[in-house]
Amino acid sequence: MPSTDANAARSPLHRLGQNLRDPFALGYLGICVAIVIWMVVVTVMDDEGGSMAAVVPLLATAPASLVVLALPGGKATLIVAVVIGALVNASIIGWCARALKRGNQPDATR
Repeated sequence: MPSTDANAARSPLHRLGQNLRDPFALGYLGICVAIVIWMVVVTVMDDEGGSMAAVVPLLATAPASLVVLALPGGKATLIVAVVIGALVNASIIGWCARALKRGNQPDATR
């Protein structure tokens, strides 16, 4: 019977956590947070109410954010779409960075 540590190392959540802890993925998430803060500041300071600042975070987290944005809702859907898009993209960035660092070596978590 395999040990619990071996099963934890093989779980999809463990791999997702490894992907999100990569420096490149963390850098991307930091940029996404900065863009969202910028969007909030620009939208709050806009007196006319015609700010298109929400487009920038959506494009920075596309394509996953655009899929989630298709769901019905208001401002909450926009935030959820950006968060999910950023996490999906950061996971892919982390996975690619780990694969490039690993080279021809097999993945130790499998």
